[in-house]
Amino acid sequence: PCGAHEYSTWRQRNILAGRGAGPRPIARLPLGCLGTVMSDIIRIWVEISHHVAFRTGGWGFVRAEGRALSGAAGGERTTSADRVALAGLLSALQDLPPKAGVEILSATPRVAGAGRRVAELEASGEPPSEDPDLWAQLSVALKARQVRFVPTPSAPRTPSAFAGAWAELARDKVKTGGAFHATIP
Repeated sequence: PCGAHEYSTWRQRNILAGRGAGPRPIARLPLGCLGTVMSDIIRIWVEISHHVAFRTGGWGFVRAEGRALSGAAGGERTTSADRVALAGLLSALQDLPPKAGVEILSATPRVAGAGRRVAELEASGEPPSEDPDLWAQLSVALKARQVRFVPTPSAPRTPSAFAGAWAELARDKVKTGGAFHATIP
């Protein structure tokens, strides 16, 4: 997360430039807020939101490739939290450069533990009882590149919190309108 000094400096520059001190949009986060971004590692923050009673779920991700930021959100009805996490991960891993190193950061244990779960399934040789189609797709996507899963806290004004907010929005849109997918502007 951003240090207090970085935020203070950012705020002072905006006030002096006449832009006010309002909340910082994700596209204008200082590079230090994204950690050390290396050109050969793509960082992806993936978060989900699942409502057990309504069985609706949403996912959101923010992807940092060098200095470029992109993202998407989506969701579906009549789903489980595991299925939402898998759908979000698969969407985040689409259209990546071949052989690119990927770091997946998430405050959601289902997402952060997906790499370990894939390894366990492959070691056991038995297909998973639920969502075998999505687990197989994730296994193929992970084999195509070097991926590291990193559990991370979801603090305010971080890419993880931003992805989480979009996941909640997607979950709520699904409740009233069915399946949802949108590119994050």
